[in-house]
Amino acid sequence: MPQVAPLSPHIFKAYDIRGTTPITVNESVALALGRAFGAAARAHGHTTVAVGRDGRLSGPALVAALIRGLVQAGVQVIDLGMVTTPMLYFAAATVCECGIQVTGSHNPRDDNGFKMVLGGRAIYGDDIQALRQRMQADDGAITPGGGVRHLNLWAPYRDRIVGDVKLARPMRVAVDCGNGVAGATAPMLLRLLGCEVAELFTEVDGNFPNHHPDPSKPANLADLIALLRQGQAEIGLAFDGDGDRLGVVTADGQIIHPDRQLMLMAADVLQRQPGATIVYDVKCTQRLAPAIEAAGGVPLMARTGHSLVKARMKEVGAALGGEMSGHIFFAERWFGFDDATYTAARLLEILSRHANPSAVLNALPTSFNTPELNVRCAEGQAHPLAAQLQQLAQAQAATLAPGRISALDGLRIDWPDGFGLIRASNTTPVLVLRFEGHSPQALERIQHTLMAMLQQVLPGAQVEGAAH
Repeated sequence: MPQVAPLSPHIFKAYDIRGTTPITVNESVALALGRAFGAAARAHGHTTVAVGRDGRLSGPALVAALIRGLVQAGVQVIDLGMVTTPMLYFAAATVCECGIQVTGSHNPRDDNGFKMVLGGRAIYGDDIQALRQRMQADDGAITPGGGVRHLNLWAPYRDRIVGDVKLARPMRVAVDCGNGVAGATAPMLLRLLGCEVAELFTEVDGNFPNHHPDPSKPANLADLIALLRQGQAEIGLAFDGDGDRLGVVTADGQIIHPDRQLMLMAADVLQRQPGATIVYDVKCTQRLAPAIEAAGGVPLMARTGHSLVKARMKEVGAALGGEMSGHIFFAERWFGFDDATYTAARLLEILSRHANPSAVLNALPTSFNTPELNVRCAEGQAHPLAAQLQQLAQAQAATLAPGRISALDGLRIDWPDGFGLIRASNTTPVLVLRFEGHSPQALERIQHTLMAMLQQVLPGAQVEGAAH
């Protein structure tokens, strides 16, 4: 069936397809995507596609339409039902090589979308635009050979993690799932590993009645911190809406950001794989690379974006990767995809060797830094502005010395006592800013320097807290 309503070009993001239901993402979009993705899978020699969904209210209708489209494209569909995005990735790594997860991730309640794996890799960029073109050119032809079977992936997924991760001692953990889909599986799995689990908001509810399931925002960790301060647990774990990002909080209520988590995980991985490459994104702390080197590893900075980090890891054969946003990718002992439940298990494996896990986490190197900041731009303006900033930095290189200029992803300047970053978001029309200093004075100087440069290319730029 040819596309009924016109497709909004704005739903085709850098790493996924995402929009507001039922305005820009609806059943007709899902049907068209199923037909286009099915055709793309077959063109690459694949005849089986796994499908899952998170706990959002629009999920069941979108999945039904998506599956109809895939079957019309002649594909055999494995319907996983309601699962985390990592469980969909697990299916695409163990029972087939292609998959689509219907998920709005950490977007607002009425949003939904699609994360896709084609031939064993998360697709992004040009591949997503190619799908858009297929959807627009659909001639309505039906290909025979399609069908659906249901698969409960819980047992093999559970057994793979429980068979891999061993805690040195039982641990008391507090878990906040924010009513996201991880609530259906993460607490159960942690108990199977030997944890005593205090649960917050683990009932899956697409209305998100308590707080939004986005652990990268400190406000969403307030309930977990309050529970920890009652002394009920040694560590707090918070999951995002589709279960691929993890937040970590100590018993004394300190938030341990993902770049600091990576220091601990890298040191552990490098004991078994000395000399391995560890990939991290441009938003991560300046303290991370020296920590990786001190542990015997090779640090490698990459562009921000979970699909981009995964692709870079495959290119260089990295053992571990991570992003400031909370996506952590273990290739050592795991499949290289981001899974908050597996990451939590590996973190607890390390911390269970210590009598005071919070002291271990709080002792990780840190700096003075800003949260992620945004500057709103007109649609299509962010990337040209980032390019202008790169050119301005090169022109001012002498005055910026001894700062080292990187144009890997926007503009990052590293001084001996901190760094500043301004890059274009790949998902929303904003510039993303982050500043870090080894002292409050360094932080203030670095922030002032980069903000002055930003005002040169965008006079009147207004900074605000990141929306997500």
